[in-house]
Amino acid sequence: MRHLVATDGSALGDEAVRYAARHTVAFDGTLVIAHVLTPDSELIDGTIVLPGEEAAVEEGERILERARSVATDGDDADLAVETELLTGRPAEAITDFAAETDADAIYVGHRGLSEEREQVVGSVAKSVVDKAAVPVTVIR
Repeated sequence: MRHLVATDGSALGDEAVRYAARHTVAFDGTLVIAHVLTPDSELIDGTIVLPGEEAAVEEGERILERARSVATDGDDADLAVETELLTGRPAEAITDFAAETDADAIYVGHRGLSEEREQVVGSVAKSVVDKAAVPVTVIR
């Protein structure tokens, strides 16, 4: 079994990783932890430019490594874990990746890093539920 958990690095994202890790261990599966990069883009002279792209990738990699340590902490130390940086609109990137990799389930946190982003990330969780072709668990 392949379980996909999406995280934004928030405390609730960590809870989603822990929950998904416990379920993945129970099914003797592989946990795939994904983070979606959404750098701000600008249109300069007709070309789309992603300022801070390198910094966004570095931050995404840091989030994934931290999530890996959360997933393999304690009883889940023998868990097979893969990580993946995705790009695009978060809900679409998550559900497309789940379909492409034959994920059996998706786990997402209900809300994200800040009060302002909570509404956005909350809408991401809802959109993942709406778009996914596999079961989705939303962690509160």
